[in-house]
Amino acid sequence: MLHGIMTTLASHDPLGHVVNQSAVTNEKGYWLWSGNQGTLVLSGVILIVVGLWAASKIKTGTEEKGADAYITSNRFAHMVEVIVAYLREEVVRPLLHDRADKFMPILLTFFFFILVNNVLGLAPIRDLLEIAGIHKVWIGGTATQNIWVTGALALLSGLLFNFAAVFRLGPVGFVKHMLGGLPWYMAPIALLLLTIEAAGQFIIKPFALALRLFANMTAGHVLIATLFLSSGAAISAISRGEGTGSSYAAIGISVVGSILLTFLELFVALLQAFVFMFLTTIFISLMDHHDEHAHEHGHEHAIGHEAA
Repeated sequence: MLHGIMTTLASHDPLGHVVNQSAVTNEKGYWLWSGNQGTLVLSGVILIVVGLWAASKIKTGTEEKGADAYITSNRFAHMVEVIVAYLREEVVRPLLHDRADKFMPILLTFFFFILVNNVLGLAPIRDLLEIAGIHKVWIGGTATQNIWVTGALALLSGLLFNFAAVFRLGPVGFVKHMLGGLPWYMAPIALLLLTIEAAGQFIIKPFALALRLFANMTAGHVLIATLFLSSGAAISAISRGEGTGSSYAAIGISVVGSILLTFLELFVALLQAFVFMFLTTIFISLMDHHDEHAHEHGHEHAIGHEAA
C-alpha cells in the first residue's frame, strides 16, 4: 500500500492527476468511456438525489404544524435554501426583473452542476482507485477542467441567452439591437458593427465562458499536483535511504502548501460556479431593450458585482 501511494505521488507527470483519461476504447482506439464521463454521471446523480431530498425538507408542511410548517427541517437543506434565495433575489432578479423566476431553473442548474463537478474534481477518486490496484478508471479527474465539458456548458449558455433575446425582442428587434439603432444611410458601418456584434454574441461570449472555467479549474489543480509530485519524490528518496534534511523540509512545505491550496480551491470552486451563472444572467439582461431603465439598472448592478 505504501509503495502504491509513493508511486502515485511521485508520478513523473503531475497533469496525470488532473486531466481526463480513458477507461474503455474500441478497436480503433476511440474513447468509449472516460473518467470525466463517470464524474459527470456521478454529479448528475448527486444533484438529483440531494435536490429531491433538500426540496422535501424545504417545502411547506401541513396546516397542523402551525408556524413549524414554514421552517426548513434540516440545516443542510436550509443552507441550500439560503443560497437559492440569495441568487434569485440579490443576483438574478435585479438583472432580469419579470423574467427572473422563468430563468431560475436553468441558471441554478448551471450553478449547482458546475459547483458539484468542481468539488468532485478536488476529491482524489482516481488516485485512490489506482492505489487500490484499479487501473481502468471509470470515474475521476476534474470534469470542469476538460475544455470539451466547459465548451458544452458555454454552448448551452450561448443558446440560452441568444434564444432568450430573440424571443424577447423578436428576430427584427434582435438585429436592430445589435445594429445599435444606426440609420440606413450608415449601412457600411452598420454591416461592420453587425459583424462585430454577431461575433461577440455567438462566439466570443461563449468562448470566454468556456475558457474562464477551464483555466481556473486547471491552474490550481496543477499546482497542487506539482506539490504532491515534489513530496512524493522526497518520500521515495527517504525510503531508499538517500533523503536529507531538505527532503523532510520539502515534505513539510508540500503538505502545508497543499492544505492551504485545497481550501483556496474550494473557494475557487464556488466562485467559478457563481461567475458562470452570473455572466450568463448578464448576457441575458444585456439583450433586453423593452425597459431602458431596467436595462441601465441591471448594467450598473453587473458593474458593481464585477468591481466587487
